[in-house]
Amino acid sequence: MKTMRIGSRTHQMKRGFTLVELLVVIAIIGILVGLLLPAVQAAREAARRCSCSNNISQLALAIHNHEFHYERLPSGVINPTGPIRNEPVGQHVSWLVSILPYMEQTSIYRNFDIKAGTYAESNLPVRMQHITFFQCPSSGDVSNTKDFAATSYVGCHNSKEAPIDTENNGILFLNSRLRFSDITDGTTQTILLGEVLNQGSELGWASGTSSSLRNTEAFELPPNRSVPAIASPKAALGSLSVGGFGSYHTGGASFAFADGSVQFVSSTIDKELYGNLGNRHDGQMLFGDKNGW
Repeated sequence: MKTMRIGSRTHQMKRGFTLVELLVVIAIIGILVGLLLPAVQAAREAARRCSCSNNISQLALAIHNHEFHYERLPSGVINPTGPIRNEPVGQHVSWLVSILPYMEQTSIYRNFDIKAGTYAESNLPVRMQHITFFQCPSSGDVSNTKDFAATSYVGCHNSKEAPIDTENNGILFLNSRLRFSDITDGTTQTILLGEVLNQGSELGWASGTSSSLRNTEAFELPPNRSVPAIASPKAALGSLSVGGFGSYHTGGASFAFADGSVQFVSSTIDKELYGNLGNRHDGQMLFGDKNGW
């Protein structure tokens, strides 16, 4: 800063920022923002994943309350005959309908006509209901169609890819009426339910098809994700195929085990171990650390 004396007065000349200095400051700010954004996104995803785990925990608790009330677990799907085909034909009442009273959704349950079936016109207002606990925060709103509100959470019907029927070895399947004593492999080592991808073509949470039941044959991944060692194609509408679990979270999906605990399972889990977790009575000893799934 220079000082100039003019007559009896002293003037001080102030120097401002140069263009180079301004550009340097802007560049530094840009770098800091670039470093901060991934951390913010990671924090948001961590919060969404925590909320998702809470949803799954609430569903598992509702299933336990159902078992306490009726002395049996809910049926994976209620239908006169099997196997179940992925089409809007039949009764197809899912296990999610059965647990509505235990999730503070009694009014919705009372307005659902089980005998009429999921696809009856009288049940349209119910099956279109968007229930917060049925939606993973990371999945967005892509799951809802014109006549159906989908779910991000599905029950385990079998350990391998097979049609939904009365002979499945999971916990929730066609007209199942299991008790906890029927899970002979142990409730801590058997998957009850988990996450699923829903991209707008499902038949909704009230439908006991692949929309609410899956198996531990493989993992499904959202578009533009690298394929893990055990990946499967999406179940086609109108087919007997069911498909596997999956999520929009990075690295795997959250699952509730029959004891009510919630664990995050990696999409690269050993295929044999993953299959064993979906079978309630295979008698196989599991290997590996449960916290490392």
